[in-house]
Amino acid sequence: MATKEETQKEKWMGYLALSTAIMAVLAALTTLYMGKFSSRAIMTQGQESDQWAFYQAKSIKQHAFEMNKKALSLQYRSQKGLPADVAADYEKTLTKYDDEIKRYDGEKKDIKDKAEGIAKTKLKAQEMGGNFAYALIFLQIALMLSSLASLTKRHYLWYIALLCNVGWVFYFLDAWLLFY
Repeated sequence: MATKEETQKEKWMGYLALSTAIMAVLAALTTLYMGKFSSRAIMTQGQESDQWAFYQAKSIKQHAFEMNKKALSLQYRSQKGLPADVAADYEKTLTKYDDEIKRYDGEKKDIKDKAEGIAKTKLKAQEMGGNFAYALIFLQIALMLSSLASLTKRHYLWYIALLCNVGWVFYFLDAWLLFY
């Protein structure tokens, strides 16, 4: 028959094993979320870069139209006594250039808005991934302390491990809710 001390020791070892197993599951879950949001940040970085490259391409095309319009406008104003049909062609071409410049302005605005939206998504994913990483650190420390408590039979190490879970709770919730 087991003594009271042996029963308490067995009970403590059971709690220690159960809490360590729970922490290991939480660490796996936290690692999953950390990877998910870190990957999302990387993916959105590429999408954001693509949008800014697209914006730059539109800016270059718009600039080409602006330069051509300016050159054509100077050429048109410098010529006197043009036939009406030639003057009309100049006016028609200048109007087309104006329309293209306006179109590129609108497209650039849409692209810029999309790029800025993607940037916000990326920043949020980076913050969330970082907070999940901090949460994981607390769980790793707790797991290490629980393992040491098991090996050394030191109860205080297990209590410190349980206390480390407060850090995990804070950063895990902060990752989802972004408190600050």
